Amino acid sequence: MTVRVRMTMAGAAVGALALGACATGPEPPGRTATPLTVNVPRGLEEVPIPADNPMTVEKVELGKQLYFETRLSLNDTISCATCHDPARGFTDQAPVSTGIGGQTGTRSAPTVLNSAYAFSQFWDGRAATLEDQALGPIENPIEMGASLAHVVRKLNEIPGYRSQFRNVFGTEVTSEGIARAIAAFERTLLTGDSEWDRYQSGDTAALSEAARRGWELFGGKANCSSCHVGFNLTDGIFHNIGVGMDEENLDMGRYVVTKDVNDTGAFKTPILRDLTSTAPYMHDGSEATLESVVEYYNKGGFANEWLDAKMKPLGLTEQEKANLVAFMRSLDGSSTKVAPPALP
Repeated sequence: MTVRVRMTMAGAAVGALALGACATGPEPPGRTATPLTVNVPRGLEEVPIPADNPMTVEKVELGKQLYFETRLSLNDTISCATCHDPARGFTDQAPVSTGIGGQTGTRSAPTVLNSAYAFSQFWDGRAATLEDQALGPIENPIEMGASLAHVVRKLNEIPGYRSQFRNVFGTEVTSEGIARAIAAFERTLLTGDSEWDRYQSGDTAALSEAARRGWELFGGKANCSSCHVGFNLTDGIFHNIGVGMDEENLDMGRYVVTKDVNDTGAFKTPILRDLTSTAPYMHDGSEATLESVVEYYNKGGFANEWLDAKMKPLGLTEQEKANLVAFMRSLDGSSTKVAPPALP
């Protein structure tokens, strides 16, 4: 059951993660529960909230602290914010992220912004909810490198966390509570009210002439809207567009989850909001600029056995490419501002 109120770590930063326990069943009663109402920016829909993880001021504040908490990692060096930094568009602006001990993986950290709307989490969609994904990086050996049992013991030794968990959940620190709190905080990380949103709401002067032409191309000749649809500009499903398919060590993408050969090399369609803050692009960070992304699509991607049928050469002119980039830049919005909190 899901309820909706007005108000994504969203993806694999470094390689495959082990899923942590998800939050299930009714939430234990805490002592303080101030309902949280957050205004949704223009252009977005209401945020879906699980019935078993209602939004409260106290829970979101706890989740914010845990998001920035390096003590979730084995050696107290890595937090969620390390790879999903608010100052970098809730990414790390690196092709692939660096985890514990300087280890790196093969996937780029996607933005957490608007991850509350996603049908699944991570590039390969192996987590169904924000709660499901919140614990995975803790136990991944190349991200945070800890165990849930170790982290729970560590946080229970910190009076400030122990008292907050008792207040919010009516329990000591638990892995379920960690997941619920981080997920609640992430549901407040939104971006909207872009030039495109204002144009869509009737302000015809909001988009430049180049951006308007780019918008026409987006839904026409360039066929971007066949996958980048809706207010969040994603279909939320998985496509092989050829990225990385020429690598010797192939990242199998969605296939790892489904074992369906048709999912080989398929990755989730990302949102297109706040793109100027979230470079480089693609699941492997292989495209440094929006211009190079457009050029990649213009060529029709890299041919392979599982290439999505929608991937075809576009025949765009240099002016049309520039117009598409102008449109994508118009998707920068008014995103949630988050400063690192004081930690217990």
